[in-house]
Formats: sequence, C-alpha cells, structure tokens
Amino acid sequence: MARPKATNPRTKAANVRLTEEERSEIEAAAAAQGFSSLSEYFRALHAQFAQVEEPDLGPKRTDPRDFPAKLLRPFHKTDHGEILWGDSRSYLLNKAKENSVDLIMTSPPFGLVRKKSYGNEDADRYCDWFRPFAEGAHRVLKDTGSLVIDIGGAWVPGQPTRSLYHFKLLVMLVEEYGFHLCQEHYWFNPSKLPTPAEWVNVRRVRVKDAVNTVWWLSKTPFPKANNKRVLQPYSKSMKHLLKNGYKAKLRPSGHDISDKFNKDNGGSVPPNLLAIANTESNGRYQDNCRAENIPIHPARFPAQLPEYFIRFLTDPGDLVVDPFGGSCVTGVVAENLKRRWTCCELSEEYLLGARARFEPTLQPLPKDRGIPYEIASPCALPVNEEEVPLFADGGAQRPASMRKKASSKIAAE
Repeated sequence: MARPKATNPRTKAANVRLTEEERSEIEAAAAAQGFSSLSEYFRALHAQFAQVEEPDLGPKRTDPRDFPAKLLRPFHKTDHGEILWGDSRSYLLNKAKENSVDLIMTSPPFGLVRKKSYGNEDADRYCDWFRPFAEGAHRVLKDTGSLVIDIGGAWVPGQPTRSLYHFKLLVMLVEEYGFHLCQEHYWFNPSKLPTPAEWVNVRRVRVKDAVNTVWWLSKTPFPKANNKRVLQPYSKSMKHLLKNGYKAKLRPSGHDISDKFNKDNGGSVPPNLLAIANTESNGRYQDNCRAENIPIHPARFPAQLPEYFIRFLTDPGDLVVDPFGGSCVTGVVAENLKRRWTCCELSEEYLLGARARFEPTLQPLPKDRGIPYEIASPCALPVNEEEVPLFADGGAQRPASMRKKASSKIAAE
C-alpha cells in the first residue's frame, strides 16, 4: 500500500567525456540490454562491479529506542479505528501492546529495481530494510493472529529474468523470525497492462506479469480461520451435480469421492487464486484528491483483497493493522466490517486523500462484485509455427526495426 518517499533522491549529475564512437557503442549496448537510458545502464554496471563480500554476522536486531512512540501523531479517528501519521516501526516496536493484534494486512513497498515516485527499496536490500517491520510484527501479533503481505515481483534490470527478493523475504520471515507459511495466495489482476513492455510487447519473449504473491503467515501453525466465511458461488456443473445427484466412486487420480460430495454447503471453497480487477479510476477518494489537488496514491489494492482476509481470519471487534496504510483501504474495509483497526502512514499527502474514505460519511464496501473472470485454456488460439519462429537469441537483441528507434531515443535524453 504505502510507498515512503525516497530518503536519498537522485539529484546529482556527472559528466562523462566520450568520443562519438564510444557513445554510439555504449548506447547500442544499453539498448540491447533493455535499458531506457544511459543513466540506468551506468548504475547497473556500478552495482555489478561494486559488490563486496561482507562477513556474515547474522541479522542485525533492531533497537526499539530508535523508534519511540512519540514520533507518531494521531491523524484521524473513527468509531472503530484510527489513522496514525508517522513511522509504523514506532507503532510495532513501542506503541502497540505485545500480542494484541489479530491481523496485519498490508502491502509494503515492492522491491522494484527502477525507482518510482513513491520510493521503492532496491530488491537486493529489501530484506535488510524489512527486518524491523518483521520484528515488530512478531512482537504485536497474537498466537492466533495472521500476517498477510501482498507483494509484487520485480525484474532484474536489463534482463528478462525475475528477482527473487519476495521469495527471499518469505524465507527470511520463516527461518529468521519463526513465522509459519500458512498458505501462499496469488492475486490475479485481469486488467493488468501487458508489462514489462520491453520483454512482452517489443521483444516478445515473455508474457505479461499479472499476478502478485500474497504470503499468509502466522506465529503458530494454527491461527484462527474459517473458509466458510469466504465461500464462492457454485459453478454451473456443481449446481447440476447437486440437483441431479452424484454416484460416489474412486476417480482415476486415486481420490475417493464419497456421497458427502453431494452435500450443498452453501458455496464452494475458493482456490488460492484471487481474481480481482484493479480498475477503479473514479470514486469518492479519487474525486476528492483531484478536487483538492492531492496526489492519488499510485499503488492502491482493491477493497476486495483485504476484505477476503479480514472476513477469513478475524471476528468483529478484532484488531487489524496496516503498517503501510497509504490511502487506508484496509482501514475503510475494517471499519465497514466492525473490526478495530490502525493504519500507519508516513506521507501526509496520502493521508489527506485517505480522509475522504471516512468523511463526511463512511465509504461503503463495493456492491458490484463483477462477473466471474475466465482464464483461457493454454494455446487456445491456433498458430502456424512456421510463420511464427522462435527468437533463437532469446530476445538478446531487439527486433531490427526497433533498434534504431531505441538508439535515437537514448541519444535525445
């Protein structure tokens, strides 16, 4: 959700003297590696050659005194919750009581390599940056509580290969802090644009990245939960089966389907793939931000994502916390569901916009749940493979028609 502003913005420039031939060669090399500017190319080279092996001294523990509770300021209060302006590490390590939180539902800054306006952490430093939040989360969660982290993937700069930062984060949380992985979920956004454009649309060697991982963790192997809270409608085939009956038998897969399979439980257990389109571009929050000339948070998750986990894992009156509150989507969902809640956010600008979710009246949960999304079967469209040859170089070079354009664009910058 929230994306803290960069503490070390790139405001300095350096001049490098090059011959025309050297510049042309470097521009061609940068374009061939998928970099959109020489600046990105030079930073990637620096990172590659500046890596120094450091002794493994184990994880550095956080001193809670570095994050006193007095650094937090009350920003807004509702019947069930509150928004705090400031560093959530102060809340997790000092202000909140130990073993008091039932659910931490959050979306921290993603470890994107290319910096965004809302200040992402570099992927290779992500785990170190996250450690104080992990310590704080473990401190405040109840033994029956859950930690849910929505986190998107990242690409290695200049390559059509994936960073492992979000998997490293998961391993760190389990192995270093004792969390248990209850179950991984995947948030599929059907409306996601075909990105990364370089590898999807230009070189055509990857498919669009439309899924976020959502790690569901807990302090003990048995956090409270009930999947009957989040049932989904039966499919047409299941409705037909319930109406006309089903003969119990052993399937070829080895699964023994008993006559209990014919019982109507009010709905089917959902899979761990959550299909939620993130298409909201108009509404009270956005209208207020535009009217007041307040920046609209660029990385809001849809209300149905926290709603699913809040219903699944908490009871009315339980405490839900979002350490990266952003525009406080988690807070407004928790308020509607009568859970106690706290959202922390560093950016006052984002909180000024978030207040519109609660004033003059509480923004209700969306009534329109959309139509069920269909995922096409693989290879559903016919193709003549002779007319569509593979890229033998795996996309190492841009198509010839694009190389000249890329070189000209970099030269103009």
